Amino acid sequence: MRNFLPILAVLGGIVLLWYLAVAPMNIRVALDQAERAGAVIVPEGSVARRAVPALKLMIDNSDHVTAGYQLDRPRLPTPAQVGQEFWKTTGEMALNGRAWSKRSLIYHAWITLQSTLWGFALGTTIGILGAVAIVYSRVADMSLMPWAIISQTIPIVALAPMIIVVSSQLGVDGRGFPKAIISAYLCFFPVLVGMVKGLRAPETSQLDLLKTYDANGWQSFFKLRLPASLPFLFTSLKVGVAAALVGTIVGELPTGAISGLGARILIGDQFGTPLAIWSALFAAAILAGLLVTLLDLLQRIALGRMGAPS
Repeated sequence: MRNFLPILAVLGGIVLLWYLAVAPMNIRVALDQAERAGAVIVPEGSVARRAVPALKLMIDNSDHVTAGYQLDRPRLPTPAQVGQEFWKTTGEMALNGRAWSKRSLIYHAWITLQSTLWGFALGTTIGILGAVAIVYSRVADMSLMPWAIISQTIPIVALAPMIIVVSSQLGVDGRGFPKAIISAYLCFFPVLVGMVKGLRAPETSQLDLLKTYDANGWQSFFKLRLPASLPFLFTSLKVGVAAALVGTIVGELPTGAISGLGARILIGDQFGTPLAIWSALFAAAILAGLLVTLLDLLQRIALGRMGAPS
C-alpha cells in the first residue's frame, strides 16, 4: 500500500490540474455557443474576445464557466468525459459482443500491438547483437556506437514517411512492415545502451577469476557477462517497449491506415472529435502500462531464478 500512495497522490494531482485547465481551454468555445443562444457576453463578438486573456473572460463571464465542462466537442475534455468515451468504445462494446468491431478500441489496440511486438522483437535483437559486437570488438565500439547515437537525432516524424516510401519501392506490401521498422528504430537504442552497460558490468577481478579456471570466451559470456547484464537489459526493455509502441503509433499516421490507435487519433483530428483522440491516447497509455508490467513480472521471475534480488 505504501508503494501505491505516492502513485495515487501524483495521479490525483494530475487530475486536479487537468480539471483546472479545462475552464480556460474551453471558455472561448463556451462563450461562442452561449452568445449564439442569445446570452449577453462581455465583450461581444468572438473576434473581440480573441485579444482578451482567458482568465479575464472567465472573470467577466463567470456564469458561463461551468458550460466549458459540458461541451460536446471541447478543446480539452474532462477526465470524466474521456472515461465515458473510453468505456463506450471498450467495455461497453465488449459486453455487447462487439469487442472486435472496427469502432472498438480493443480492435485498434490489437492492430497496434501486433506491429509493436514485431518492432520490439526486431529492435531488441538488433540492440543485443550490436551491444555484443561493441563489447567484444573495439572496431565496432568506435564505429557502431557513434552512428547509433547520431541515428537518434533524426526526428521520427521525418523518418517515418521515408521508411514508408522505401518499403513501397522495395515492393513490401501491407502497412505492418513499415510500422515495425519505425517501431524497431525507436526501440533498439535503449536496448543497445543498456546491454552495453550490462555486459561491461563485471569487474576485472571477476573476469580474471574465470581465466584462472581456464574458461573460454563463450563460457565467460554465458556464465558471467550475460547474467550480470540481465538487470540492465530488463530496464532497457521497459523503455524500449514503450518507445516501440510510440513508433508504431507514429508509423500509422502517414500511412493512411484506417486501423490502429494512431489511425484513430488521426481520424479524430480530421473529423474534429477530441474525445476520440483522448480515448485513443488513454488506450495507448494503458497498453504501454500492461507491456511494461509484463516485462517487470518477467524480470522478477528471471532474477528470482538466478537467486538475485528482484
